[in-house]
Amino acid sequence: MKKIVSLTSLTDIVTELPRGGYLVDTSAGYIQFGSPPETVKDTMLLPKSAPQIFILPFEHFDPGMGISMAEVEFPTYFNFFIKKRKVIAYAYAEQCESLRVVFNEAFLGPDEVSVKDEVESIEGAIIPDIKKEMQYFSSSLKSEDLLEIRPVDLNGIIIGDVKVVPEKDKSFTVYDGGKKIAHIPARMKPNVEFDLGTTLSEPFIPPDFGITCLGPSHGFDPTQNTSGFILWINKTGIMVDPPVNSTAWLKDSNVNPKLIDAVILTHCHADHDAGTFQKILEESRVKVYTTPTVMRSFLKKYSALTRIPVPRLMSMFDFMPVKMNAQYNIHGAVFTFYYSVHSIPTIGFYFLYRDKTFMYSSDHRGDPEGLEKLFQAGAMSKERRDFFLTTPWEMDIIYHESGIAPLHTPVAYLNSLPEELQKKITVYHIAEKDFPKTTKLTLAKFGIGDTVYPEITKHRFEEPYRILDVFSRIDIFESLPFENIKYLLFCVKEEHFNRGDCIIRKDTPGDKFYVIVSGNVSIGGLKNVSDKVYGTYEYFGEASLVLGALRAADVIAATSVTAYSIEKQPFLRLIQGTRVEDLIRRIAKMRTGDTWNVVKANKYFSKLSSSQITTIEGILTPYEAKPGEILTAAGTHAAFVYILIDGSVEKRVNGADETIAAKGELIGDIPMMTENNPARFTVTAITFSKLYRIAREDFIHFLNVNPGVLMEMLFNAKA
Repeated sequence: MKKIVSLTSLTDIVTELPRGGYLVDTSAGYIQFGSPPETVKDTMLLPKSAPQIFILPFEHFDPGMGISMAEVEFPTYFNFFIKKRKVIAYAYAEQCESLRVVFNEAFLGPDEVSVKDEVESIEGAIIPDIKKEMQYFSSSLKSEDLLEIRPVDLNGIIIGDVKVVPEKDKSFTVYDGGKKIAHIPARMKPNVEFDLGTTLSEPFIPPDFGITCLGPSHGFDPTQNTSGFILWINKTGIMVDPPVNSTAWLKDSNVNPKLIDAVILTHCHADHDAGTFQKILEESRVKVYTTPTVMRSFLKKYSALTRIPVPRLMSMFDFMPVKMNAQYNIHGAVFTFYYSVHSIPTIGFYFLYRDKTFMYSSDHRGDPEGLEKLFQAGAMSKERRDFFLTTPWEMDIIYHESGIAPLHTPVAYLNSLPEELQKKITVYHIAEKDFPKTTKLTLAKFGIGDTVYPEITKHRFEEPYRILDVFSRIDIFESLPFENIKYLLFCVKEEHFNRGDCIIRKDTPGDKFYVIVSGNVSIGGLKNVSDKVYGTYEYFGEASLVLGALRAADVIAATSVTAYSIEKQPFLRLIQGTRVEDLIRRIAKMRTGDTWNVVKANKYFSKLSSSQITTIEGILTPYEAKPGEILTAAGTHAAFVYILIDGSVEKRVNGADETIAAKGELIGDIPMMTENNPARFTVTAITFSKLYRIAREDFIHFLNVNPGVLMEMLFNAKA
């Protein structure tokens, strides 16, 4: 179990920080190399406090974990507002402007803001002047008052008696008083650092309605996770401002990532948007709900950070633009959004689900005194002030942030509300030490085991809804005709298995097809395969049914398992004559231990889930190339990409030859293919070679629904 580690002392000159990056103790003070999110939590309790000087790596983004290596936003806030000093950040010259863009967007928000088109035209609609509110909070401060960005001097950075020399390989050598004291590598890997909270021994089964706290506190609390939560609605998750590394936390907490298919992004401070980008790059495609104004900031930040154009970033997820006062059905709950009161454009929301209403304030200055100050300063209309004085309190469940004024709602105000109101309020964004000792308020409690389950009325169509929802999440069933879907409801049965139960025995006749609703199963009896595990929304048992063969493997319940089953003849009737039948037959022939091992041998596919590998198996076709056969020709649009099984091929780039003979190697100019451009190099078979080939259209579709794989490929191409 991972636990948050806070440094309180240094015993070495060079310390590798728990969350990533390095801290060097010099005569000029601490110098931090690399700055993954939340490293201020690693350093703020040290004797010399958080560093004032940062030297950033050449690459500001880590594609493997999907996070920034140059997150100086919160260290800058800490230094300026707490320590009353400016941060100095050194970046390579070609990265300085990008760093300014990222910080400006977070600290001051967009240059131009007009939300008139983001407000639904209804009677009594309030159009907030977000720009005036932003100016009220920023006062006359400029970004350069807080953060000075300097280009790395290739001859050496001089800081008092300290000299930092950038090497040709992008590493850094540190001298103090003429003596070498440290060498910092070019690649600075971020680390996953979080408290798991209360966990479960079995895979998490999402409820019809529930709330899981991803973190209760704020960006300067070294002891607790930063705020964010998951709304479970109709057994499907919506992440709200997920903090950094939430995706890793969920996996370690036994939560299948496919259970969560949407994110609500309220604003673009680093403690709210870093986890959003990680979720976008995780398994499967997600929907992101926010306003066009917030989305423009998000894209501007992450385009500058990753150096990937905005259109390409937009292609990695489904943007679901929302308007104020309009209603949106998300998994059966009816959501309404509004702009809250904060230093940059920020949205809150409320929703109705069955018989319960829920409201989330987001980051917000919501106390009467603070609202009155904005009104008196001319930054807020009377109508908007009155909206915030009345709207939240009629809701059944209220999740309200708290924090330090002027950007947040003081907890003393929430604690002054009538006790009946306090009983409805769960407080977020506050350290436990700052929470009132005497109160009827509830402090958000972190951990999957502390998920809250509000009571709701039952729905008479819950069972058929659940069946259709599960099958709709399996890609091969997307094209199932409506008439067949009706038949599906007649032939599905629900089955339960205990840990260790044998669901399928190898070398027996096939009798059923299974879809996992919850839990995990292990696949045994395949040659040279020991790590094949299927989870929620995956299926098994299809091969023997469609091919008429005996079962090829054992399937054992690795946990408690709930599955939908369909007996052989009804299953064959269900898929007969449909595209699903063609896909299942194709997958049944390819879904072998040999295929699994070849795909897992590829560096981009090695960490994929079994579900993602199954998708790849469904688009593979065996192919044999003869010596001298051209697989990819420079200057042409390739029709296929290839995965090498056995043999060797030659890649010719700018007159130089490179031999490729590793099993699982991907062959093709992927960046050019994704842009529909001709290949930059030629690949020719040297020997008789066995390969899998994938049609370009199928491969592009796979990348579109698995953007994390695409991101790594694009970054590898840049390197």
